[in-house]
Amino acid sequence: MNKHARQLKIRELLQQNRVEHQHDLLRLLKDSGMTVAQATLSRDCAELGIIRSRTNGSYRMVVPDESTGRIIKGLVGVEVLAVNANETTVIIRTLPGRAHGVGSYLDQLRSPLILGTIAGDDTVLVIPSSVLNISALIAYIHNHLSTT
Repeated sequence: MNKHARQLKIRELLQQNRVEHQHDLLRLLKDSGMTVAQATLSRDCAELGIIRSRTNGSYRMVVPDESTGRIIKGLVGVEVLAVNANETTVIIRTLPGRAHGVGSYLDQLRSPLILGTIAGDDTVLVIPSSVLNISALIAYIHNHLSTT
């Protein structure tokens, strides 16, 4: 099974099923004959830009289409409470349970300023590609998380 085929299957499963968590997606992949490691699925979800969307009182994993980019930017911006930094890293505080979505959104942008992100429940650790670019990274984050 190659990456492209796996990611196509993930898109298909998300379109055909109500999937709330990666655990559910892992089970659906296994049921369809694809055994995938959790770490591989997490990378695939980040690469595909998969987000958790709240609908009718519950969450659902979805792959946003290109036309929803502005809407997602606005939604992600609303979820961010604060952006702070020191000499080496940037921390983004989010609403409870929304850090993963914010981190995935930033990963999807593929900025050369960002080496990587790590998301908890309400905090995203953004690791810059260089500590010399902290100010530029903060400006970039503010620009891409603004609701205007």
